This record gives sequence, C-alpha cells and structure tokens, in this order.
Amino acid sequence: MATDTPPDVDTRADVSTSGLDFIRQIVVEERRAGKHDGRVHTRFPPEPNGYLHIGHAKSICLNFGLADEHDGLCNLRMDDTNPTTENVEYVKAIEDDVRWLGFDWDDRFFYASDYFEQLHGFAVQLIKTGKAYVCDLQGKEVSEYRGLWNEPGRNSPYRDRSVDENLDLFTKMRAGEFADGSKTLRAKIDMASPNMNMRDPTIYRIRRVPHYRSGDAWCIYPMYDFTHPLSDALEGITHSLCTLEFEDHRPLYDWFLENCDVPCQPRQIEFARLNLSYTVLSKRKLLELVEQRHVTGWDDPRMPTIVGLRRRGHTAKAIRDFCERIGIAKANSIVSVAQLEDAVRQDLNKRALRVMGVLRPVKVVIENYPEGQVEQVEAINNPEDETMGSREVPFSRELYVERSDFREDPPKKYFRLAPGREVRLRYAYFITCRDVVKDPESGEVVELRCTYDPETRGGYAPDGRKVRGTIHWVSAAHAVEAEVRLYDHLFTKINPEDVGEGGEYTDALNPASLDTLSGCRVEPSLAGAPAGSRYQFERQGYFCVDADSAEGRLVVNRTVTLRDTWAKIEKAQARS
Repeated sequence: MATDTPPDVDTRADVSTSGLDFIRQIVVEERRAGKHDGRVHTRFPPEPNGYLHIGHAKSICLNFGLADEHDGLCNLRMDDTNPTTENVEYVKAIEDDVRWLGFDWDDRFFYASDYFEQLHGFAVQLIKTGKAYVCDLQGKEVSEYRGLWNEPGRNSPYRDRSVDENLDLFTKMRAGEFADGSKTLRAKIDMASPNMNMRDPTIYRIRRVPHYRSGDAWCIYPMYDFTHPLSDALEGITHSLCTLEFEDHRPLYDWFLENCDVPCQPRQIEFARLNLSYTVLSKRKLLELVEQRHVTGWDDPRMPTIVGLRRRGHTAKAIRDFCERIGIAKANSIVSVAQLEDAVRQDLNKRALRVMGVLRPVKVVIENYPEGQVEQVEAINNPEDETMGSREVPFSRELYVERSDFREDPPKKYFRLAPGREVRLRYAYFITCRDVVKDPESGEVVELRCTYDPETRGGYAPDGRKVRGTIHWVSAAHAVEAEVRLYDHLFTKINPEDVGEGGEYTDALNPASLDTLSGCRVEPSLAGAPAGSRYQFERQGYFCVDADSAEGRLVVNRTVTLRDTWAKIEKAQARS
C-alpha cells in the first residue's frame, strides 16, 4: 500500500523515548511525525577565533553523535563573520581537533563567509519588504534608544526611511562610501518587545578589515544572529543545537527564517553548556591567559583546550566517554573535573603500558649483589590485557628508589623501606636496608646500603615468608634521565569566576599548578619514546611524553594520578 511517509521514518507507536535526553526525545518524536521528511541534519559551527575546549567537545559529540544515531549528516562550518578576530590558524586547529576526537564531516565543510553574497541578498529582501532599515544611530545612542529590560525602547529617528532610501544607503554601505561605524542595517521588529534581542537588532555593520578568506571584497559584515539561522537554512539543517545563552535569541532566529525566503526551517534547541570545576571555559578568558602569559600557550597541558588536554595525555575516547557520562541537561551546573579525570583513568588503565619511574630518586646499593652483574627480570606490560605481554627490565647492584619509599623513623602503618626492614622490589627480589649514608653537611639521606635474598627472584620467597611493602625501582646504570612535569588545576576555586565583588578570575590562579622535577629516572624502554606515548608509572599515575622531548632529552607530563583526591577536596570545600 502506498504511503507518504519516507521508508526510513520510524512510525511505530511503541517506540520508546524513555532513557533518552530531552533533545534525543524531540528528534525521535519529530522523525516519527515525518518532520523534515524524517531527516536529521546537524552542524557544529564554531567561530574560528580561538582553540576549541572541552565544552566544545560536548557539542561536537552531541551534534555528530545525534546525526550518526539516525543515519543523518553533520556539517562542520566556520561561523567566520568577524574578520578582526578570525584566522587560518584557528580553522586548521578546529579541523584537527574534531578529527582527533573521532568525527568526520566528509565533504560537508563550509564557511559562513561562503554565503556572504546570499546573506546580502537576504538583507536586501528584508529592506524591500519593509523589515529592515539603515540607521545612523551610533554607540551610546543605540543603547539609549534600546531602553532597559523593564521599560520599552524608542524607535530610531531613521526607522521610517523609505524602502528606496534604505536600498540606496545599503548599496552605498557596501560600496564603501561611509565611514566605519557611521551606519548599520537593522531589522525592523519591535522596540517595545520584552526580549531585548528583538528590539531592532543590527544585522550589518561597516568594518574595513580584510577577511582572512575574502580579503578586501567586503567592507560590511553580517552579524552572528543574522548569519547563523540563514546559514543553517541554506545547508538544510534540521536541528540547530546550541547552549542556553542563545535561548533568548531563539525568537530572533525564528524571525529571520520566517521573514526570508529560505529553503529549510531548522529548529533551534538549547541545552546546558559545560561548566567544569577549577576551570574557565570562555574563549575570551582563555585567550587572556595565553596573551598575559599565565600559561605557555593554547596547548599548555593546564588548559582545558582540546590541544592542551591532548598534550597532557588525555585520550579522545576518554573525552567522548566523559561527554556521554555527563549527558545533556536543560539547567546549567558545574561538573566536577574529577569525572573527566576518572574517564581518563578508566581508559588509560586498559591501554597504557606499565613502566617504573622514580620521580625523586635516592640511590640503593645492594652490597651482596655481584659487581658488574646485570640480569633481566620479567615485568607485566598491562595486567588488564594479557595480550600486551611482558617486557624485560635490567636489574643491577645499584638502583634508584623513590625517596618517599624510605623512612628512617617510620610511623605506624608505614610498610615500605626502613632500617632493618625487608621489602619487595617489584618483579625482582626482597631487600633489607642495613645502613644509611647521609650528606655530612645537610644530613640528607643520599644512599641506602642494602642486601638482597637471591632466593626471592620474581618477588616471592620459597619459604613462604611475607613482606607488606612493595616498591618500584630502576637500575641506576640503565635508567633514562627525565624531566617530569606534575600538573595541578590551573585555579584554586571550584568556580574561578566567583571571586567576589571587585575580583578577577585571575585572582584564583593556582601558583602551584606546575611542579617541574628534574633528574627523574625511568626505565630504559622510554628512551626515544615519541611524543604522545602514554604510560602508567607504577604507583605514581598516568604520564605522557611531551612534545618538548628531543634526542637525548625526555620530558614527561603527568596526565592524572592513580587515585582521585580532588573529589574529596571538592566535597570538603562544598561543606565549608
């Protein structure tokens, strides 16, 4: 039997939307009703005026993920209508970040600047229908006429210009006959509207700034609120997903679609943006952090940018898993950064090679181990994945262990190395501390003299005796020296922007956000490891080889610790 419903639209009455977030419920219901002929076509439309951050990752996952779930399409579009802040560097970075996260737009890569001529045509159409006019009010005058949120505005004295006069003036604006800022094209809507966005908003302004793509071809540029809905319509977008700050802009989004001759009527749906604890997610503020040199650049591992997270060692899968965990909501809230770090731990736990690294080394000399002898002990690469196999680690008479793994006067429940105490060296032997060598001037411990039990190879005693402490180590003669960068949160407050009256978010910067350790020692297997290689340093955390590494120089970033301590700190701060 013939039907008007496209074959890919699910019309079953028993299709459940339970368990879906509100956006996915809307999409399922609209497809069921046959809206847009059952199509789902989304877009990710960043402005290329900075690097993407973890908040953008949430939008990327939503837009590309939603399209994929419904066998639909998702475009990547640069909303590039402000030539003063946009450039090719940011465009390239955005492309790289979206691809790195695991998404692809096929041949659907667009620029709003591709539509400058069509957008100009829509503006002319609004003038001809009496719904747009050229206004000479400037700066402070515009604000005075717009009024306040609790009182209506006043009509511009230029609001009633004739269609012919407006067309003539707009033509001259495009031709460059007027000074920057001297005139604007405004939509004629309602100066008494309770929604300030509907009080005759500006849709074109004069700005003599070369565009990074179109050069000097234009001296007038369309505003975002005008460009965005019309670009969506030109691309056949069905669902325009954006964050809550655009909720009050939705009537204007719809007004432009209703009053311009467009081929499609997208639906704007707003969701809560990502707010992450101990983090700012404003591109303007992130740019300030870079320009004011609070960080080393957009890719500083303390930054919430995707390039920064990637350099720190976060994986694309962990970020996608995090975005799925936090879900889509209608109300803004602050998400704990501990959730992101936990997603990273869970992913790296399954894939990261285990190695031994000593960050603050103290030398151990095993007095009864033969001088010059070296043996290889077998170490497991990843206990979570047997297929990753094992590796051989060199063991010799002189080792390095972690300084914190020795106490001359150990407290209760301290089970690591101490005078007269026996511990297990991971994968190797039992050793017992016999003597302590100190610097005669400072009194600092510089060497531990120990003995080993040759019968305990592999870390087990044939007589069945037990030791409570197991510590990691590296062979002094074979270890690779490394610089290790330990990162903490960039801000000390859960909400860095909540700094009180007169304060700045930079007042909450954490002076201890980076601790650089030199003279660290790691397994020889890390020699020459390429940038981006990820490891679990046993008992230390997850680490990533940094791009600053070079031949003869190993630089490693700590990605996350093995355990979540910040969740406890956040709870304590919330109670105080």
